[in-house]
Amino acid sequence: MVKHLVFWRLKDEAFGNNKTTNALLIKKKLEDLNGQIEGLIHLEVGIDFSKMEDSYDVALYAEFESRNALAYYQEHPKHKEIQQFVKAVRSERCAVDFESSLKMNVVNN
Repeated sequence: MVKHLVFWRLKDEAFGNNKTTNALLIKKKLEDLNGQIEGLIHLEVGIDFSKMEDSYDVALYAEFESRNALAYYQEHPKHKEIQQFVKAVRSERCAVDFESSLKMNVVNN
């Protein structure tokens, strides 16, 4: 399994929206990819609430079946469309991709 983590700092304003609105749009657009791209196991987006000086505004956590599945996601037209929006509203980005044998267990109560 491959885990893909991305963090963004957003511009204060872009596309006529403030940072909070763009963060919510990023979350909606990316989480809508769940079940839409082969090899994507799970994708989740979080919006920072701490607002600390060194915090990023938005975090993406995704799990993929393999490195090939991650590469497929990166080039998928649905991802590319969202990527263009994110590039326009972000000021900084950092990412980490790594292989893991651990699976996330979700417990429903």
